[in-house]
Order: sequence, then structure tokens, then C-alpha cells
Amino acid sequence: MEKQFEGFRANLEESSRLRERIRVVAAEMESVTRIMHSNLLLVHQSLPISEVLEKAAGQIEKLKGLYGRLAEILHECPGQYYRYHGDWRSETQTAVSLVAFLHWLETGNLLAHEGAEKKLGLGDSEFGLDIEDYLIGICFMSNELPRYVVNQVTAGDYDSPRKVLKFLTDLHAAFRMLNLRNDFLRKKFDGMKYDLRRVEEVFYDVKIRGLSPVDAAQEQTQQT
Repeated sequence: MEKQFEGFRANLEESSRLRERIRVVAAEMESVTRIMHSNLLLVHQSLPISEVLEKAAGQIEKLKGLYGRLAEILHECPGQYYRYHGDWRSETQTAVSLVAFLHWLETGNLLAHEGAEKKLGLGDSEFGLDIEDYLIGICFMSNELPRYVVNQVTAGDYDSPRKVLKFLTDLHAAFRMLNLRNDFLRKKFDGMKYDLRRVEEVFYDVKIRGLSPVDAAQEQTQQT
């Protein structure tokens, strides 16, 4: 009995040391994502998109390096990914939301799971991007879009609501294909409906006021 529990003690001590190293890296990740989020928030202040993207993109390489350090630690305990996954899961979800928002600002399209892995330097068979973390990160990203639309309209971009509404409608429809359990991911997906509703309200307000460029162009075509 004593020999068995001596083995347990050694195992728990080693696990504790490993977890502490992981938490140190996770804390650095949290700091980097906070800076990146602050940089991306500048887009709501009507700063040039190129300037905002440049500021935020500089943090992605730092995240890559931190994920590389995590991978090195996990290689010391093969097959134990999900044992320690919770120690950096929240930071990963935030990182996905930020790189996805950055990608959307650049392209107007959804950042695919494979693309998110590439941006964060993941994809190793022993250390990839958990699908649920990716989906939760995308839900977080959608939370930024209603505020973005309101500020873009305030700055005079009246076509922004139409573009964002189409993107969110397509994204919401894609999520509906998933059979989600009644858990955290399901709650975040339910919150996406409110993001969609808020963008719809802005879109219809712009449309009613006759400010939509598409409606104005159609009206001009009819008059000619």
C-alpha cells in the first residue's frame, strides 16, 4: 500500500509542476490577447482599418510563440492533452475570437478552423485547436459585430449593416446545422441570435431612412 501511494505522490507532484509551467504560459497568453483586444477596439473609433489591423496583427506572432512553448511542455507528457486543456482553454477561445475578427475585417469572410490553427501555429497531431474552442471563439467574435455596425453607420458607412447582416445570417444558419447540447457552447450560440437581431434593427433603420447605398442606386436606376 505504501509503495502504491508513494507512486501516486510522485505522479501528482510531477503533474503539479507541469501544470504550473502551463499556467505561466497561459497567463502570458492572456496578457497578449488583452493587448490585441485593445488594439482591435480601435476599429470602433473609426480609425483606418489598415492601421488597426497592423497594430493587432503584431500580437499574433507572440501568440504563436506561446503556443509553441505549450506544445513543448505537452510533448513531455504524450496523450495528456485533455488532462491539462482546461488551463489554457479560455485564452484559446479569446485568441480565436480575435484572429477571426481580424480576418473578417480583412476579408469579410469567416476564418475557417484550419485557418485559425495556422494563424496560431497549431495543427500538430498532439496539439491542435479543439473544435469546441474554435466554435466558442467564433461566437465571441459575433459579439463585436453589432457595435461595429453602429459605429460604422455613425461614421457614414451605410452599406455596412447589409454586409454584416448577410454574414451573421449565414453564420447563424451554419451553427443551426450542429446538434448542440445544453452547455456553454449552446448558450453562446443562443447569444448570437441577439447579435443578429441588433444588426437587423440597424439595417432596417438605415433602410427606412433611405440611407442604404443599394436602395439609393436602385431608385436612381428606376428614375433613369
